[in-house]
Amino acid sequence: KVEEVLTDGRRIITFRNGTKKEISADKRMTTISFFNGDIKKIMPDQRVIYYYADAQTTHTAYPDGLEVLQFPNNQIEKHYPDGTQEIVFPDHTVKCLYSDGLKETFFPDGTVVKVEKNGDKTVVFSNGQKEIHTVQFKRREYPDGTVKTVYCNGRQETKYSTGRIRIKDKEGNIILDK
Repeated sequence: KVEEVLTDGRRIITFRNGTKKEISADKRMTTISFFNGDIKKIMPDQRVIYYYADAQTTHTAYPDGLEVLQFPNNQIEKHYPDGTQEIVFPDHTVKCLYSDGLKETFFPDGTVVKVEKNGDKTVVFSNGQKEIHTVQFKRREYPDGTVKTVYCNGRQETKYSTGRIRIKDKEGNIILDK
C-alpha cells in the first residue's frame, strides 16, 4: 500500500487492488473508493453511506439503527430498528410493513389498504366506500349507510340505509326482500 499525506492534512492510502481510502484532516470522515466502483463514506455523525456502483443503489446506515436504501428508479426503503419497513415507490405509493404482521398501503389517490396478519383486508377508498375481506365474507360499505355482503357460501345480503334488507341465495334468487 502507498500512503500520502496532503498539505491540507488529508491522508490517502492506495492499496494494490486499486482501492483508495481517504481520511479527512480532522479524522472525522473516511471515504473508501473500491476497485469495483463502490464507495463507502463514514461521516462525522457516524452515518455510513455505501454506494453500490453496479446496482446504482445507496445504502445509508444511521447510528440509531435506521437503514435507508435508495434505488435508481427512485424507490426508497426505510428499515427501522423495531423491524418496521416503509417503502416509497416511484409513483408515491407508500407501503408499511410492521413487525406485528400488519401491512398498510397508501395510494396517491387516497385509497388505503390494510392487511392484518390473519389475512383480513380492509380497503378504504377515497370516495368514502369501504371494503372488508375475510375468509367468511366480502363486504362493501357505502357512505349512505348501505352494506352489501357476499358470504363464502355465495349468499348475498344487502342492507339499505332505508332499512330494507334483501337476501339472495348463491344462484342469485331472492329469498328475502323486506
